[in-house]
Amino acid sequence: MQSKKTASGPYHAHAVRSKDEARQFLDVVGRIYAGDSTYVRPLDMDVRAVFDPKKNSFYSHGRLERWILRDAHQQVVGRIAAFVNDRKAHTYEQPTGGCGFFECIDNEEAATVLFDTARAWLREQGMEAMDGPINFGENDRFWGLLVEGYTHPSYQMPYNPPYYQRLFERYGFELYFGQTARHMDIRGRLGERFYKVFERVKERNHITFETLKRKNVGKYAADFLTIYNDAWAYHEGFTPMTRQQVDQMVQQLKMVLVEELAIFAYVQGEAAAMVIALPDLNQIFKPWKGKISLLKGLRFMLRKQGQFAWYRQHKVLTRARVVIIGVRPKFQKMGLETGLTLTTMDEVRAMGIEEIELSWVGDFNPNMLTVMEATGASFGKRYHTYRYLFDRTKHVTPYHEISMNKRTGDSADGGSHAQTP
Repeated sequence: MQSKKTASGPYHAHAVRSKDEARQFLDVVGRIYAGDSTYVRPLDMDVRAVFDPKKNSFYSHGRLERWILRDAHQQVVGRIAAFVNDRKAHTYEQPTGGCGFFECIDNEEAATVLFDTARAWLREQGMEAMDGPINFGENDRFWGLLVEGYTHPSYQMPYNPPYYQRLFERYGFELYFGQTARHMDIRGRLGERFYKVFERVKERNHITFETLKRKNVGKYAADFLTIYNDAWAYHEGFTPMTRQQVDQMVQQLKMVLVEELAIFAYVQGEAAAMVIALPDLNQIFKPWKGKISLLKGLRFMLRKQGQFAWYRQHKVLTRARVVIIGVRPKFQKMGLETGLTLTTMDEVRAMGIEEIELSWVGDFNPNMLTVMEATGASFGKRYHTYRYLFDRTKHVTPYHEISMNKRTGDSADGGSHAQTP
């Protein structure tokens, strides 16, 4: 379906149709973040992949539209995308879609045109609410609005100007859930409680820990699927991941995986828990400004050999980010989180990694928030995921209230972040 042009005052939203408009959709960030030395532009290829049906499996059960915003002088001053995930849209109290990849100048009228455009398209799709800013894909990337902690953004994590919070909330978006990231300095020892619990865990010979080996990646893909679908089952709108989705994710991970940063826990041989951290590629990609050339690509492939040996030795790569940590409900309270954290800590430290970002954990997940705090990691960043109900007489029920009603004790707090709405 072709979207209509939406107009309001001097601002006009245009659906992206041509290659030139697709390029403008990417390049508008150059205007928004001009002069912001902290900003790291996402790789164009990563953003394009979201909008490529050949690379994004969510197209098999969803659809999207995207727009650029022009002012009266035909200058591009903003963008937005809207999408529907058919596997989840109708699992909520009201059919819910999403909006994301929002960028806009500091102008409420301009932002309103973008939000109105996304809302109108979602209403045409039968939706009655929209979450945002979210991704048309899993929530380990391009998810949430940064509202506190405007420091170096990790690879594929949100970063935006502070005024975006005002634009979202003035429009009428309400907080659905908050997300917290902590920064763990691993140059010294962690909290003593962790070491004491870990010693007890190691004494139990039925508990083992393994790092993910590339040569046996199929086994770990199956274990990932088992842990994920069990640990996240209580979340509102949950739909299990498929093996196809996991295989697609694994293929992406293999390119950037550091084996010592991906650990699985087993109880009597049964997959029980996992943590996967990735090197913070933004430390490498920041000077690229979103663009990758053949020479840059070849140099990167050469220097990333030996688990990014060149970058680590030259102190370019000193950070990693935990993208997911999960414990199956029946294996809760066994201290597995400590083993996942400490099993390879000495090796990771010896590799030159100095800081690990733990992100992100939802405010609906008190167990994981407690685990993060116990590591001694300091507060890093806070994000908001908003919901906008099209019926303006209603108000959003925060996700933690919904999930509290679904939980049966503490055993349900299995994963480190929410299942993708």
